[in-house]
Amino acid sequence: MNQILNTLRAFVREDDGAQVVEYALIIAVVSIALVVALQALTANGGGFTQFITRVVNCLTTPTCT
Repeated sequence: MNQILNTLRAFVREDDGAQVVEYALIIAVVSIALVVALQALTANGGGFTQFITRVVNCLTTPTCT
């Protein structure tokens, strides 16, 4: 019985899983912020799409406008 209680106490004291959860929450918040920012850029006349098109044109053609 003592071994079970000791194992249970050790499991409760472990905090390795808490770090993983914190990193997952940070990644989730950053991802949501990126999605919101990209939606705002594309809602304003396709600004983001035009930007990507300009970058592709500059990388694939000798002249960049």
